[in-house]
Amino acid sequence: MRCIRPLFIYRFLFAYLWLHASTGFAWQGVVTRVSDGDTLWVQPLSRHKAVKIRILGVDAPEICQVWGEQSLRALYALTMGRDVQVQGSHADAYGRLLAHIFVQGHDVGAWMVLHGHAWSYAFKSHHGLYDAEQMAAQSMQAGLFGDSNAMEPRFFRRRFGACP
Repeated sequence: MRCIRPLFIYRFLFAYLWLHASTGFAWQGVVTRVSDGDTLWVQPLSRHKAVKIRILGVDAPEICQVWGEQSLRALYALTMGRDVQVQGSHADAYGRLLAHIFVQGHDVGAWMVLHGHAWSYAFKSHHGLYDAEQMAAQSMQAGLFGDSNAMEPRFFRRRFGACP
């Protein structure tokens, strides 16, 4: 019986740490700025400095791209000045926190893709987090998926470079 108890505790601790590492650190805040369709600033309720966040799993058009302004306005209307929950723990190469954002329990990334304001971000051979939402948006020709000139930002940057 003595050997089983430590083994159980180790398994419990491993499962707990694995779960929290995969879901990330969660905190509450208020959106104070929206830079584009996938980047915003959140003022944590517990700190004085706002955090720049890149919404995990989406890739919105650059501001100078087709649908870039509409994407920015959509994220602004959905989040600006609102209380949000942030779930993330890693920064990208630009120092932005990569995180899921929730407004009243609703996933902002899923909403942006479903309404045609962003693509589900896929990396190499991995599927995007919001592929199902993107398929639904494409079938409805929602937002940028109804515009034949819309181009995924990664292809846009390769062809034209960054926005001025």
